[in-house]
Amino acid sequence: MSKLQKTYDRSRVPLYIQVASVMRQRIESRAWQAGQKIPTLVELEMEFQVARVTVRQAVEILREEGLLHCQQGRGTFVADKAVNRHWVKLATEWSVLVESIKGNVPRRIKVDNPPAFPTLAEGEGTPAPGYVYLSSLQFKKDQPYGIVNTHLAKQIFERDPKAFTEHPALAVLADLDNIEVQHAHQTVVIGSANLQEADLLKIAVGAPTAECRCVVIDNDGIAIYVSDITYRSDAIKLHIDLLAGSRPHSRVGDRPDEASKSAGCDTTRERSARERLLS
Repeated sequence: MSKLQKTYDRSRVPLYIQVASVMRQRIESRAWQAGQKIPTLVELEMEFQVARVTVRQAVEILREEGLLHCQQGRGTFVADKAVNRHWVKLATEWSVLVESIKGNVPRRIKVDNPPAFPTLAEGEGTPAPGYVYLSSLQFKKDQPYGIVNTHLAKQIFERDPKAFTEHPALAVLADLDNIEVQHAHQTVVIGSANLQEADLLKIAVGAPTAECRCVVIDNDGIAIYVSDITYRSDAIKLHIDLLAGSRPHSRVGDRPDEASKSAGCDTTRERSARERLLS
């Protein structure tokens, strides 16, 4: 058994998906340039040491993603304009996060016997007297990309049940009056899709995912919003401005003090949340 075949055997992911991943990486890293003709099926079969049908399946995946196109009698070419797959940009500031989700339209998921309370780790505040559990699936162009499971403090939900049911809960929360936010932080870890997640997101079981946890704590130290979000990893991009804390910043169209007030916390708190994400 060759070294390459041993590498394949270490993964339970089907061979054609593994081959497609390598080819996709070559396109995204521009090892294969836009408009370039890629090696023939025979050449790819020899390079990857797999059956030709496996290579065909890998090519078909990338063709459906818009990364490759086939020309009868000429071969297979890299698309002239690659599709931007990493279009979900994870925000690292409160105001940016809220603004980025305002236009989302969640498709609610019915959950039988949801947990009554979230499990809170150290630094995530104390629990509210009661919570409402909201679960939804996020889509872009009819393609599912994220599962959102949220515990929202019941007294917050009851202020506008219709809005919280029809729109992203965090965006509605940010627009409510008389709510003082003491802390807001988001953490991200790399995970893998379980059976239910794979079914909802239309990905393979065990495929990589980005698991985000967002917690909002009010001035009384109560966790009023706790959300666990699972994203398809192939749609996610995390960009962090490493110098953001060393210069003034604001939301487009706002003065720094206005942006802070509208977000419900000051720039110091935003910076603190960002630093927790980086730690």
